[in-house]
Amino acid sequence: MSAAEHTIAVVGLVHSHVWGHLNKMIQGKPAKLVGVAETEPVLTAEAQRRGVPADLISADWKKMIDEKKPEIVWAFVENNRHREIVEYCAPRKIHVLFEKPLASTYKDAVAIRDLAVKNGIYVMSNYQMAWWPANHVAKGLADSGALGKIYRIRGVVGHGGPGGPTGLNKFFFDWLTDPVKNGGGALVDFGCYNALWSLMYLGRPETVYAQTNQLRPAEFPKVEDNATIILNYKQATAILEGSWDLPRSFQDLEVFGREGSLYMTNGKVETRKGREPVKQEPLTALAPEAAEPIAAMIHSIETKSAPQGMTAIDINVGVVEIIEAAKESVRTGKAVRLK
Repeated sequence: MSAAEHTIAVVGLVHSHVWGHLNKMIQGKPAKLVGVAETEPVLTAEAQRRGVPADLISADWKKMIDEKKPEIVWAFVENNRHREIVEYCAPRKIHVLFEKPLASTYKDAVAIRDLAVKNGIYVMSNYQMAWWPANHVAKGLADSGALGKIYRIRGVVGHGGPGGPTGLNKFFFDWLTDPVKNGGGALVDFGCYNALWSLMYLGRPETVYAQTNQLRPAEFPKVEDNATIILNYKQATAILEGSWDLPRSFQDLEVFGREGSLYMTNGKVETRKGREPVKQEPLTALAPEAAEPIAAMIHSIETKSAPQGMTAIDINVGVVEIIEAAKESVRTGKAVRLK
């Protein structure tokens, strides 16, 4: 099967990331869009304005799936609906893409993994940073031993907040600031990026300690808008900051080894040893199947190999485990030891 013959359907439009991906799907790149399911008229009208034919839009996502029989479903729904999407798609052998994180609870994340394994489908968690050449270069440098033994990482992820409940953003804002539908606030929204980095570089921690702030209760009355997570390992530490209160956008990672350090953000990797000058590391373009989510899923389907790296299911179950432990730590004020 060629890439042009692969089909994809969109379930839900309430996650605003959909608008950054929909145009390519409309163009059939790299899979043909066969259906869009959403009940909110404002959102379906926006989809049509962007070029989705009216006859592809349905209010009933299950009926749409059964009629269109897509090979892939990309669900842009609330985090606490991820499990129900997989429960419906998995027995029908439909592969599923979600925006990060994998689920709103650890129980749901494990159930999703079990359903995927049982039914032989692939479930991918999409992180914007998974498709950065910088991420691959940074991890390669750490794995090569160029920094020595890695013993500390610091991640800072966030921006000034998710906007307000107006226009198209209202639907995103409403569930993102809901502790059940999202799973939390900034702790979930940006803590998942940091937890993923920690698992990549240091593995599963022994304990999780977290502290949160509600700095803007009038805007976010039900959830935290600032969070710090500290992960402890036998010989390493991860300090992870996620916030809706930052003066500008950050997706920054610092990795410290006994012989050097690196700083990584989108489009840049810098390394430094001792008091030597900063070295700008060259970035290499990624292969098409490693550069964007639909192509990556198609590659997995064609090669019969599960998604790897930052989008893989096992590491993303681990992400949700850390976030859930962090929420328990906030509740108790104590570090939580992972079982």
